Amino acid sequence: MNLEDLYRLLRSEHVQAQGIVDTLEEPLLVLDATGCVLTANRGFYETFRVGRDDTVGRSLFALGDGQWDIPELRQLVSEIIPRSTAVVGYEVTAEFPTIGKRTMLVSARRLVHPDNNSSSVLILFEDVTDSRQRDVQKDILLAETRHRMKNLLGIVRSLANQTEVEGRTAKEYRDAFLGRFQALAEAEALALASSAEADLGALVEQSLQGAGPERYRVTAGPAVRLKSRQVMPMRLILHELVTNAWKYGAFSKTGGLVHLSWRISEEQGKDVLHIDWREENGPPVTPPTRSGFGSRLIDLSAVQGLGGTVELKYEPTGLRAHITAPVES
Repeated sequence: MNLEDLYRLLRSEHVQAQGIVDTLEEPLLVLDATGCVLTANRGFYETFRVGRDDTVGRSLFALGDGQWDIPELRQLVSEIIPRSTAVVGYEVTAEFPTIGKRTMLVSARRLVHPDNNSSSVLILFEDVTDSRQRDVQKDILLAETRHRMKNLLGIVRSLANQTEVEGRTAKEYRDAFLGRFQALAEAEALALASSAEADLGALVEQSLQGAGPERYRVTAGPAVRLKSRQVMPMRLILHELVTNAWKYGAFSKTGGLVHLSWRISEEQGKDVLHIDWREENGPPVTPPTRSGFGSRLIDLSAVQGLGGTVELKYEPTGLRAHITAPVES
């Protein structure tokens, strides 16, 4: 049932209209001309975790002690709807009472009652928070795949050029080249692999194992179980830090060392994960003159993928990175 079907149903004032509307999973409100709630369906009460007595008869913008007084909603009801017959897919991102920050697509339709020429407004809500997050994950993965393919082709070319040909038969050259290529392919498969959940400590060790235990020191914090949506961004961040260390940092020089640690703090009633990456004894480090793809990918993964922050410091003694992310229960 779409918005037009609901409009015809409610406009007819069919005796079964409310019962049919209550079968809808999508939250629905009907407002009078002043913006007060005339009725709401079961989907609205269940989605926003409110009761009928706290909803019906009250102004939309007074719901939740005024927490529904959201600028986008006020503009929709007071400015856009009066000038339009219907509005479909109006995006609203806000901190909703009881359910937190969500992204909703709001559709609205003016109802004109022919008997007394009065009007009301039918409003439907569609929660697209999770789908938006999945879109972000896909964008990150696509960008990383493009970047990785470019690097991979360059490395393959380098392998082909550096594999010795002097004094070798074609078969010996082929076997040597394919052996290195297989090792490269396995490393790429490991970096791109993901799972429903992952232990942070295991993920850290997996990312660093190629360097050898003498090249890094891990100071483990409390056990952290990453949720499915956090696994891929965290993998990408660790992969980019390790790759950068091999190219320009501590892993590129004998005696170079990477220190990695994590801890959890409580901020505003929520647990926050802090990860610190510190390099030493590598080549001298200077801040880059421009932001490369790797650093942009780390920032994108931390901010949009993990919902946290990242700070990169190019100190003379080595790169330092501080990453934060919410700990999801």
